[in-house]
Amino acid sequence: MKGGHKKLFAWILAVLMIWPACFACSDSKSHTKGVYLLLDTSGTYKVELKKARALINYLLGTLQPGDTLAVGRIDTGSFSEKDIVAKVTFDDRPSVANNQKRAFMQKIDKFIKSSARSRYTDISGGLLQAIEYLNEVGPGSKYILIFSDLQEELAEGYVRDVPFQLSGFHVVALNVTKLRSDIRDPKNYMRRVEQWRQKTEKGGGTWRVINDLERLDAIFKD
Repeated sequence: MKGGHKKLFAWILAVLMIWPACFACSDSKSHTKGVYLLLDTSGTYKVELKKARALINYLLGTLQPGDTLAVGRIDTGSFSEKDIVAKVTFDDRPSVANNQKRAFMQKIDKFIKSSARSRYTDISGGLLQAIEYLNEVGPGSKYILIFSDLQEELAEGYVRDVPFQLSGFHVVALNVTKLRSDIRDPKNYMRRVEQWRQKTEKGGGTWRVINDLERLDAIFKD
């Protein structure tokens, strides 16, 4: 075999050896989940955060090696990396993953105990931050969970007229509590939920509401 042919043969052989590994890596990535949970810390909703602990425990027990979980708070200005309370991509090794879960829960417990009530509710900023984070991580499936009453109140000077780019995202609103005004006029509640559904679907995402926290298994039923 001539020298040139030998080099070509060696190159083809190297490509054939590398290709299955690359394919397996890519295929593995396509089966991972990325979950970004937004926690509302405004007004009276802050008292609901204790319920969020059970939700996070469920996620920690459900997500698999290679999956990513992040928790961010919704406050006055939520479009910031500083609002990410905890984040993790789970290791393949069970012992390491268990340590990651314990450390994650410790951060969440500290946050729930010490977080202050925010005066305003920048849900849109939180969504934009979640989109940016999950796009950067690049999981196969992307989920944004919103633990909030969905009542957005922006501080003066905050502009959020940016369309959401949600193609490939599943947005799930959880524990959407009813406000006093909703009890007087249920149309307020239905209008609020409908507005967020329209924003999500206009951006190309899917929308779901789960108010019964005993039905958390429905989060990942697409």
